[in-house]
Amino acid sequence: MDCTTALLPRLHANYLLCPSRHSSSLLSKTHFSSPLKLLLQTKQLSFASSQKITPVFCNATLSDARSETVELANIDWDNLGFAFLPTDYMYNMKCSQGEGFSNGELQRFGNIELSPSAGVLNYGQGLFEGLKAYRKEDGNILLFRPEENALRMRLGAERMCMPSPTVEQFVDAVKATVLANKRWIPPAGKGSLYIRPLLMGSGAVLGLAPAPEYTFLIYVSPVGNYFKEGVAPIHLIIEHDLHRATPGGTGGVKTIGNYAAVLKAQSAAKEQGYSDVLYLDCVHKKYLEEVSSCNIFVVKGKVISTPEIKGTILPGITRKSIIDVARSQGFQVEERLVTVDELLDADEVFCTGTAVVVSPVGSITYRGERVLYNKGGVGAVSQQLYSVLTRLQMGLVKDNMNWTVELS
Repeated sequence: MDCTTALLPRLHANYLLCPSRHSSSLLSKTHFSSPLKLLLQTKQLSFASSQKITPVFCNATLSDARSETVELANIDWDNLGFAFLPTDYMYNMKCSQGEGFSNGELQRFGNIELSPSAGVLNYGQGLFEGLKAYRKEDGNILLFRPEENALRMRLGAERMCMPSPTVEQFVDAVKATVLANKRWIPPAGKGSLYIRPLLMGSGAVLGLAPAPEYTFLIYVSPVGNYFKEGVAPIHLIIEHDLHRATPGGTGGVKTIGNYAAVLKAQSAAKEQGYSDVLYLDCVHKKYLEEVSSCNIFVVKGKVISTPEIKGTILPGITRKSIIDVARSQGFQVEERLVTVDELLDADEVFCTGTAVVVSPVGSITYRGERVLYNKGGVGAVSQQLYSVLTRLQMGLVKDNMNWTVELS
C-alpha cells in the first residue's frame, strides 16, 4: 500500500485533507468520486490544538481498513448530553442545478461560506437527515440503516426541487466522515456519534426559484440522550391551536422549515415543565400526527397503533424499524388514523426517532387534563422494544434484519 505521510505544524479549519497525486511536499484539494477510495487514518488529532499533527494518507478502499487502537477525544463520556461538540472533519460535495453530484471531499470541520442570497437562506430550500454510529466492544463501528436515510433524502429532494446524491454516494460519504472522526465515537454503551447530512440550495438567487447550485454536507457530533430524562418517561402536552404540517405541504419530508414551525409551541411547553409537544391534524383537530421531532405509538393490549404516513407525518426510519421489531415480537401493529380519545385510553404510549430511539411517555396533558401511563413509569412494551432495537444497533445481538453496516 502506497501511503504518504505529511507533517503539518497546524491545519486551517477549512484545509482539505486530500493529498495531491502530483505533489509530495504540499497538500492541496483533490476531488474523488467515492469517498472511501481515500481512507483517512489519523491519530490524536486536535481541532483547536497548536500541536503538530501527523496525518497518514492511504490510497485504500474500505475493505483494506484494519482495526487500530484509536485514542479517544478528551471529553467526559459519562456525562454526554444531546448538544453539539465540534469534531475533526466534515464532508463537502457540490453540484449545479440540472447536474449530478460528484467529486466529494473531506475537510477540516469549520464554518462555511454562503452568499446572502443563497436559496437556503432566503427561501428555505434545504433538507437534513440524522443517523448514528455506535462503537462495539471490539472497537468496530456500526451504522444503522444508512441507505434508508439516503432514500428519504432523495424523496425529499424531489419535493423541494433539488438534486441529491445517489444512495451509494450518500452511504460512502457517511462512512468516510465517520472513519475520519473515529476518535469522537463514544466508548461502547456511553452514547453514539450523531451524523448530520445536509442538502441545501447554496447558490445565489433573488427571485423565487430553485437555487443554481447545491451543497451536500455532513458533520458529526458525539451525543448522549436526547431528553434530559434519559431512558425515562417524558411528559407531553397536546397542542390544539398551532400545527406542525398541513395536507399538501412538506410535513412528510425532512425539510428544515418543518422544525422552525414547532419552536414556538415547544418553547412554551418546556417553560411549563413538559418535555415536548404532540401535534394534531389541522383539519379535524382530533387525530394524532407526531411529536416535534419523533413519531408516536399507542399501545392497547397486544395491539400497537401509530398514525399512518399520509403526507403530513415524517416517515421515520426508527418508526419503520420499531414496527418490524414489534411484529417480530408478536405484537399486532396498525398504521391508521389514531384519535385523541384512543390516546387517552391507552395502556401505554411511546415515541420513536433517531435521536430518542424509543422514549416512553409518562403522561399526556390535553386541555388541562393530565393522564398518567404506568403510574408515570416506564411501560413494559416500551422497555422491551427499546432493548431489542438498541441491542441490535450496538451489535450486542446478531443482526438477523441485515440493518447494520459494520466499519473497522
